[in-house]
Amino acid sequence: MLITISGKAGTGKSTVAKLLSKKLKLKHYSIGDLMRAMAAERGMDLLELNKLAEKNKSIDFELDNKLKELGKTKDNFVVDGRLTAFFIPHADIKVFLKADDKVRAERILRDRIHQERGKSINETLANIKKREESEKSRYKKYYGVDYTDKKLYNFIIDTTKITPAQVVGKIVKFVKTKQKSL
Repeated sequence: MLITISGKAGTGKSTVAKLLSKKLKLKHYSIGDLMRAMAAERGMDLLELNKLAEKNKSIDFELDNKLKELGKTKDNFVVDGRLTAFFIPHADIKVFLKADDKVRAERILRDRIHQERGKSINETLANIKKREESEKSRYKKYYGVDYTDKKLYNFIIDTTKITPAQVVGKIVKFVKTKQKSL
C-alpha cells in the first residue's frame, strides 16, 4: 500500500503521515524533513532555500529525484510532501489536506520545527505565502503542475476543525473502503 499526503504548510501533512504510518504499520518518509535538513546543511531557513531554489534548479531536482526513486523502489509506505501525488501517481491513496489560512499560521507559530514562523500570526502567514508562491511558481515552471489541483487526489480532507487523530481515522476508513472495492 502506497499512501501520499499532500497539502499546504500547516495543514498537518507530517503529523498525519507519522500517525497514519504507525496506525497502518507502514514506513514513513517526509519530503519536508529532507528539505529542512538540506536548508540546515546550507545554514539557511526554508524561505532562503526556496529563494535559492528559484535560481538553482538542482535543489528541487535533487528532492524530486529522491521522491521519484522512492516511488519506484519501495512499497508499503506513507510519504508526505507537496508533489507526492504527482511523482507517485500509482499510489493507492492520494490525500490532500486543506485548512483555513489563519489556522495554518497558528499551527506553524506553535510548531518549533517550522522555520517560516514569524513573531505573529500575520508575519507567519506572510512567510508561508511567500514560500508557497515560490514553490507553486517553480513546480509550474519545471513540471507544469499545480499541486493544489484536486484532480491529483482521490481523498481531500479539511483539517481546520478536526484533530490529527480524527484525520487519520478518516483516512483509515477510506483505505478500508478502497480495499473492499479491489
